[in-house]
Amino acid sequence: MCNITKETAFEAISTVIDPEVGFNLVEMGLIYDVIVDEACNVHVVMTLSTQGCPLHQMIKQWVQEAVEKLEGVGTVEVEVVWKPAWNISMADENVKQALGGA
Repeated sequence: MCNITKETAFEAISTVIDPEVGFNLVEMGLIYDVIVDEACNVHVVMTLSTQGCPLHQMIKQWVQEAVEKLEGVGTVEVEVVWKPAWNISMADENVKQALGGA
């Protein structure tokens, strides 16, 4: 039986910090969804703040590595999507205030 939930995956991903702004990807609203199947395979659907992000591959790898640390996880796939496009309104309140989007 799989003991990984969407919540535990989000917790793992929240350890990944966006180096440009210093907030984690979850509080920035960049993680759109996490799907965990019966075999504990995890599919992360996320975006980045800009399509031209120079750290695109690194951030994707950091998310994959964070989820792979979960005990009992199967394969981890990270899908980067551009729709809906990210904007500051998707972030937590503390991020909006810090970045001037409140």
